[in-house]
Amino acid sequence: MPGADAILKTVSDLAERAIDRLPGPQGGATKNELLILKELLMDARPPKLMILGRRGAGKSSLVNAIFGERVAAVGSVLSETGRPTWYSYQGPRGEMKILDTRGLGDRTRPEAANFQDALDEIRAVLVEEHPDAILFLCKAKDVDSHIAQDVANVEAVRAFISEKHRYEAPVVAVVTQVDELDPKRVEPPYENEAKRHNIDTAVGTIQEALTERGIALARVIPVSTYAEYEGERRVYDNYWNVEELVDYLVDVLPRSAQIQMARLSQLQAVQRKLARKMTAAAAAVAGGIAAAPIPVADILPLTALQIGLITGIAYLSGREMSKAAARELLSALGVNVGAAFALREGARALAKFVFPGAGSAVSAGVAFAGTWGLGEAAIAYFIEKRPIAEARERFRRKRRQTEAERSPGAPA
Repeated sequence: MPGADAILKTVSDLAERAIDRLPGPQGGATKNELLILKELLMDARPPKLMILGRRGAGKSSLVNAIFGERVAAVGSVLSETGRPTWYSYQGPRGEMKILDTRGLGDRTRPEAANFQDALDEIRAVLVEEHPDAILFLCKAKDVDSHIAQDVANVEAVRAFISEKHRYEAPVVAVVTQVDELDPKRVEPPYENEAKRHNIDTAVGTIQEALTERGIALARVIPVSTYAEYEGERRVYDNYWNVEELVDYLVDVLPRSAQIQMARLSQLQAVQRKLARKMTAAAAAVAGGIAAAPIPVADILPLTALQIGLITGIAYLSGREMSKAAARELLSALGVNVGAAFALREGARALAKFVFPGAGSAVSAGVAFAGTWGLGEAAIAYFIEKRPIAEARERFRRKRRQTEAERSPGAPA
């Protein structure tokens, strides 16, 4: 993640030092939450997807739809993909690595192909590097054609990855070109009863084939990804269900690939969901740090943690990774960073001296609630592009709600 190393390393180092003061079970749980944040942010890298399917299944169109712009060439006649190759598709908000393969079962052998059998080619390129997930593409009108052999090929590829890399690659079966199913005149969101029936039938056929082969970690998602361009400008599309596909991928990818996947997709719902996962982890870490029985010592790591959270959410939304985004939001919100928010640092320190146990509990609750509120404000401001007044209100409302939920006597 560009420019992130110094910021995130500071956050991690300070948080780990504070967590080391916590008693065993509490420290272990807090460290687990910090590990989630580190994998999401510090280890962030481009997602690596492998796309399998027959010629004309819509591989390039799908890549373009995920990015929301034209980054992959679309072939129209013979098999244009040569030997399997890792390509780096770069958009303004991020990068995705795609292992592109010539169509399984193609009779036409591309000039660049090394082997007549596409499966042998695929195994050869997988020796050095494996994908995070396999996208198995099948045209909606072809779900009955060669499906048993194609699913067997997917199973063989996944077994090879498991044996070679000890990694169980999740499989997403993507039913493409559902716009071609009758009645063709129906446009997304495909609420026509006959259209939905035909889509459901295609999905069921693929699901049955996967189940028969016992392929675990698989899901079937129908999409339409047709688009027309004038130069690089998209002038028409019938995109449908791409958001569900990206959302599922973000869930099943390794944490280190999730931020980039959500960032490059430009899909608010996907980004919001991942931002809340980050906020939940950060709030748990903040609560753990604030519970440390040493007055004032937690203020610096909490401040760093909360600044890191804001910075991460801003980056997820498409902003560059820098402390400027955190300063921008905090200045506009008019709040103090650190665990206090509602309690000044001095008052918190005094509470720990006078009522050590109770003081720590109050501080932990305030830190947890304040971090949740700050995460919600960042989501509103950076991801949803809401006015700062609305982000400020979101911060206050979420903080109050979370404090009430964690207060003694609150319903379990």
